[in-house]
Amino acid sequence: MPGSIRDLINPARSASQEDTDMDEVSTDAVFFLEKDLFPGSKITLHFTRGGACAMVLLRGRADAIPFASEKLPEILTQLSVPAGSRAAEDMRTTLAECEAALLGARDQAKHCVTSLESMVEFAAASLGTRDIRAVSTEVIGTGAAETPRQEYTVEAVKPVVSVSGGNMVTCHGMPYAYAVFGCHTTTATAYAVTLAGADGTRAEALATCHGDAFPGVAEAYERVGVAAGSVPVCHIMPLGDMLWVRN
Repeated sequence: MPGSIRDLINPARSASQEDTDMDEVSTDAVFFLEKDLFPGSKITLHFTRGGACAMVLLRGRADAIPFASEKLPEILTQLSVPAGSRAAEDMRTTLAECEAALLGARDQAKHCVTSLESMVEFAAASLGTRDIRAVSTEVIGTGAAETPRQEYTVEAVKPVVSVSGGNMVTCHGMPYAYAVFGCHTTTATAYAVTLAGADGTRAEALATCHGDAFPGVAEAYERVGVAAGSVPVCHIMPLGDMLWVRN
């Protein structure tokens, strides 16, 4: 079972590196060129735990709670979230983003899911098979609330291979009173990366590399100083996010 799924079931272990919108790479992420991802290369990262993930609901419970901007007052009351609070505003933003994605989606390319079951269904429908698996970033052997921002050495890099090829599905955690994920298809190249931190922390990280210049990654090209779409630009997927691929 991927660690990120365990985190959903046991939110005491929930983890996040940086918040990420459902169709954008986080502007706080660390970007690097694909050519610089090799054993012996260095990357500075900061992994944190606990803040971004909320309790996962069983599908029956999640489906019984409205999930629409027009129903926000009812949702806040039902979930005992104070109106006007930061949590309520985060929920308002998430609902708006999910509704905008739904209106703009083509062929179910983007979708917000409110349970693990609905996430699996969306991934299976998008990939055309139920023979799928989830891969994610995991920090190994530490129960600390966070790891220090530090330099990691890349020890190994291997492609995340999908036998059938084609699209993958990425699911990003979104701020809400319970676990909500923004999922979308992607054609980014993915790598499993073994990292060793300066303080002994180890991580099995997932790096995704984007070779196009759609708006969500435009800033990434600026920050690494290359022309948009000229070469693949990569980032480490946050803890708690998942990438679904065909077996």
